[in-house]
Amino acid sequence: MSVDLRTTYMGLELAHPVVPSASPLTGDLNTLKRLEDAGASAVVLPSLFEEQIEHEEMEVARLLDFGSESFGEATFGYFPELADYATGPGTYLDLVSRAKGSLSIPVIGSINGTSKGGWIKYGKLIEEAGADALELNIYFIPTDPKVSTAQVEQQYLDLVMSVKQSLSIPLAVKIGPFFSSIPHIAHRLVESGADALVIFNRFYQPDIDIDGLKVRPDLHLSTSSELRLPLRWTAILYGRIKTSLAVTTGVHTSEDVIKLLLAGADVTMMASALLKNGPDHLRSVVAGVERWLDDNDYESIEQLKGSLSQASSPDPGAFERANYMKTLVTYAGPFV
Repeated sequence: MSVDLRTTYMGLELAHPVVPSASPLTGDLNTLKRLEDAGASAVVLPSLFEEQIEHEEMEVARLLDFGSESFGEATFGYFPELADYATGPGTYLDLVSRAKGSLSIPVIGSINGTSKGGWIKYGKLIEEAGADALELNIYFIPTDPKVSTAQVEQQYLDLVMSVKQSLSIPLAVKIGPFFSSIPHIAHRLVESGADALVIFNRFYQPDIDIDGLKVRPDLHLSTSSELRLPLRWTAILYGRIKTSLAVTTGVHTSEDVIKLLLAGADVTMMASALLKNGPDHLRSVVAGVERWLDDNDYESIEQLKGSLSQASSPDPGAFERANYMKTLVTYAGPFV
């Protein structure tokens, strides 16, 4: 039996639901070609960080100013103008353009901004460079106790609405799990213009160096065990939120992909698994999904999608607190 693996994401028809998400692998054209050769149905480029652009420009400006009064030549073109340096989004936009010209699969740009103007400006530039869609990688860490939940959520909504109004390509919004009501904010984001929600943004948490007595960055790649959180919320949102659902974080195996499709995902995105195993890992994951569908007499991805979401599950409470209590009660270990 021939299984139809096609899925639709933000109106883009993809050959299958496994997509490499933003990572160092998708920031290099040669690796992007390897990912396409391994069967990637689309790619999400690494995020363009607005603060990184601003930092580069400020550093060049600082160096240009340093000693500028020491030499007469400095006031008459001794140093190039700031615009002559490789600052700004030019390198990223070139990657978007070259990827679009070299690949036959959809190319999704990604941006992480700090200001509304920056999100709009750079989002539009990415569209003009040829991206098929744009992913907003929203990363707000509210630390002011005077800023309310409603104010934080309004920042998201205003941002999405402003960026959407400036674009003609589809817009995905990558969110974190730290909302008091995920279904509510998801609904509001779709109302504000999100064509897809990416569940969830995997925030990298800092660590403390007890020897150097300083805060340090600490990166750990994901594992399949981290799939549980996005799995639960995908199952809850499916059918309630009228938009495409993509899931990232914890997607490593064909079994992970199948679970998320059963929960209601349109697309599953992986980064850590590809960083650990290389681009060819993607081919084996897709083959495993197809084999499972065939073995279980499914004709298509669409037939499978959402069949174990909360709305379709014979035990909807399994996705709520009842599941938490049942898990504790049924736990068996060496000391219990």
